[in-house]
Amino acid sequence: MLRHPVSSFIYNEGVITLGRVARAKSKTGIYHIMLRGIDKRNIFLDEGEYLIFLKHLRKAQDKIEFILYAYCLMTNHVHLLLKTEKPIGDIVKRIAVGYAQYHNIKNGRTGHLFQNRFRSEVVETDRYFLTVLRYIHQNPLKAGIVQDIKQYKWSSYHEYLSKGKSIVEKGFAFAYFKGLKEFVEFMEEENDDECLDYNPTKRWKDDELKEYISQLVDINKIHNSDKQLRDEILRAIKTETGASNRQLSRVLNIGRSILERVR
Repeated sequence: MLRHPVSSFIYNEGVITLGRVARAKSKTGIYHIMLRGIDKRNIFLDEGEYLIFLKHLRKAQDKIEFILYAYCLMTNHVHLLLKTEKPIGDIVKRIAVGYAQYHNIKNGRTGHLFQNRFRSEVVETDRYFLTVLRYIHQNPLKAGIVQDIKQYKWSSYHEYLSKGKSIVEKGFAFAYFKGLKEFVEFMEEENDDECLDYNPTKRWKDDELKEYISQLVDINKIHNSDKQLRDEILRAIKTETGASNRQLSRVLNIGRSILERVR
């Protein structure tokens, strides 16, 4: 991916977007995707909004070819497990833009609803497919919202347990088990699954950090930007890398006091 020169950065509702490292392409076509509300804001304010999001999810299936294996709609984020040969960004855009427009009009707000960059990971083994499936369905349990994942209305787990029409493809997951009882036992057992949400702070070596940042922005041009633009770029870099002010000061050759003021 080509680096974006600083002069090409543009403000959008007060948020600056960096160039990004290309996403990994799954050998199986299966991805675990997570969309978060911007600034961790709630994206669902009442039950009707959950239903409208599912409506946009179904409409996206009609427009872009993908198989949905699981979903979980949490208050401020969404998990999807799907298979596609299409660019996953097109699928996310189809779902998120329509819902965001509805949400903003309904609630009298403007601007972005979701974080600019959704998170994704490839799912390339049978074992990890089942781990992600369970992880998604247990999200409400681990968040302390319910005591039993059967109680949560806004995940695909209840669709797996019912015989009615479903937007999820259940047969693929069921094929790993002898029957429904074995499937339920696996889905509901205690575990230490760590999937997309598990994001410990990465410890960068200086050269690794510099190389990574250089894929996002032309470092040499940061110093030539006006203060407002420079601070927006630094804020985006801090969010993207999670690196300390001390290390960023060394790598970017920028005063630590400047970085400390950027929040």
